[in-house]
Amino acid sequence: MLFERDNIIGVSKYLLLTGCGAMLFLSCSQSSDTRENSETLPVSVSEPVERDFAEIKRNGVLRMITSYSSGSYFLYKGVQVGFEYELLKAFTKENDLALEVVITGPDESPYDLLNSGRGDIIAANYTITPERKQVVEFTRPYNMVDQLIVVSDDLGFKPESISDMEGIPISVRRNSSYYVRLKELKDEGFPVNINIIPEDMDTESVLFQVADGTYEATVADDNIFDAADKYMNGLIKGPLIAESDTIAWAVRKNAPDLEYQLNRFLYKHFRFDEDGVPKRSAFLNVLRKKYFESGNQIADYYSPNYQGEQYGTISPYDNMIREVADEMDVDWVMLTAIAAQESKFNPSSVSWAGAVGIMQVLPRFSEISSDSLYIPEVNIREGAKILASHLDHYAYMDSTNKWSFALAAYNAGSGHLADARRLTIDHNKNPNEWEDVSESLLKLMQRKYYQNARYGFCRGIETVRYVNEIMNRYSTYQTILAHNREKTATGTGVLGLKTFN
Repeated sequence: MLFERDNIIGVSKYLLLTGCGAMLFLSCSQSSDTRENSETLPVSVSEPVERDFAEIKRNGVLRMITSYSSGSYFLYKGVQVGFEYELLKAFTKENDLALEVVITGPDESPYDLLNSGRGDIIAANYTITPERKQVVEFTRPYNMVDQLIVVSDDLGFKPESISDMEGIPISVRRNSSYYVRLKELKDEGFPVNINIIPEDMDTESVLFQVADGTYEATVADDNIFDAADKYMNGLIKGPLIAESDTIAWAVRKNAPDLEYQLNRFLYKHFRFDEDGVPKRSAFLNVLRKKYFESGNQIADYYSPNYQGEQYGTISPYDNMIREVADEMDVDWVMLTAIAAQESKFNPSSVSWAGAVGIMQVLPRFSEISSDSLYIPEVNIREGAKILASHLDHYAYMDSTNKWSFALAAYNAGSGHLADARRLTIDHNKNPNEWEDVSESLLKLMQRKYYQNARYGFCRGIETVRYVNEIMNRYSTYQTILAHNREKTATGTGVLGLKTFN
């Protein structure tokens, strides 16, 4: 049985090239009782909250803790993408869940975000290490990678062994498997000079700093380096220092049901055969090729042309949406989140119901001609106009409820929302609280409720999910913008990632 092989998956071999060219194999991922572990991770939340798969299902949202990087999660022409994001999105789709992205901010510990309940799973290309296993539980692996030294070409040479790195600082985060491996090598007596850098710098960000000469060297997984090497100049691949690290998702130690469901999903996409050779599903191979082998999408995103005036921080229509939002006095980031949800910014999009354009406006509810609604600016303005009218209708509510009701009306129509509010009153609940009304929207999918409703059957689950996903996307966009402002202030470009020709 393939599951029976799990207890040996965590055993990795490390390849160290010495100065005289000999090879020494070392074990890295042994159990915590056989490996020296004198240092612990920076964790302040020691007791994880009680939130397992059943509660996640009840809430309908799985929260993904990750970093903003091409290997995990980023925006491509306004659309949410990334290897980790797409893989976990497939899991949430199978389980009828919405996926919320929680980007780790400066001075934030992903382990604290997990155990405090702000997130449910760490999906950020994490290597399984005994140090990490002290504070989280890992799923089955879904990838295997090698660690290698990467140096700046400003050094003027290609190191062939770890011994060639004597006197050269290797910059890594303390909260990384790279630090653990370098510390092991240093304890073994090899000439390793470790330079600790800020925790909010993901591997990709550090590679940019190495490429421009800010740092002389770092460590990266081979898949991340291969992807970065396609769109960064100035990187030199150095010696391999770790082989066959297992990559997995991390969950709370008291969430066995969530771990079980994730393992069932991963089993379909990544296994080991009888000889220990990894076997991947077609879906996983497509994702690997898309993000780590072809590199075209990622190269486009970080090219100077892509970051030119025709594109914005979030979408290709940032400037246009800002202008329209200012005219209509609505939040431009929320308007952008709606456009992403409705059409993925495709001006030619047409829904099954006949809604068209970026904001998916129904021609029968617009005074604008159908052909004109395919013009981005016209469509955005019409969508914003409709949204503004809904916001005005619920202006007496607090901000969160006002937006939730306006989004629900934009998606399902004011009639269905009115039915849901009347049903909420019938059940002695608050018709001005989205949490109560969303329950009524779900009830309107049942015959005993919708047969007496003025507007009949409503696909309430779609509207509830629509509101949740847009609110989650809005929060993610705000985080990305905040990161961008911070990095721009320090002169390190979009989210700290410098661009190269």
